[in-house]
Amino acid sequence: MEGDDVVMAAPESTEADLDDMKRRLKEMEDEAAALREMQAKVEKEMGSVQDPAAAATSQANREEVDSRSIFVGNVDYSCTPEEVQQHFQSCGTVNRVTIRTDKYGQPKGYAYVEFLEAEAVQEALLLNESELHGRQLKVTAKRTNIPGMKQYRPRRSNPFMQPRDPFMAPYFFSPYGYGKVPRLRMATRYSPYY
Repeated sequence: MEGDDVVMAAPESTEADLDDMKRRLKEMEDEAAALREMQAKVEKEMGSVQDPAAAATSQANREEVDSRSIFVGNVDYSCTPEEVQQHFQSCGTVNRVTIRTDKYGQPKGYAYVEFLEAEAVQEALLLNESELHGRQLKVTAKRTNIPGMKQYRPRRSNPFMQPRDPFMAPYFFSPYGYGKVPRLRMATRYSPYY
């Protein structure tokens, strides 16, 4: 066995194997071309959102949808969109009901209702403080968010905090440890009780 050399020769590829490999290569090239086309389409759509004219159009469309929508607060956590739709069906034709949820899928306790006609919003506002599942609903017209216009709320001052010097380092580490301050005593008589 020691003297025997094992020769591993590749099997002769046949025409059928070669044709199969060419066919698979053609399929992969077609799939890559389709993916490039889809990617270009997505980039074109994303680029159109960045276009100022298209952004203004989408903002106007969003404002138009928001003018037909209401905000419903204090919605019961077990309430379904169908029940909210049924509650507001008397106001007009409901296009969409959105109950917001957190990242775990639990309802946040409020919903948005979009109507087909803007007049239904005024009818829905009359249902403010109506009850659904034993909870009093808060109904207001939906407002349109303007990107980048977050309300600035300054920090409230704490009357118990001392003002900091803006040029001082934010944290001063005492060489005596946390809460230990060197006490300076007046020279007094010796007292064993101190």
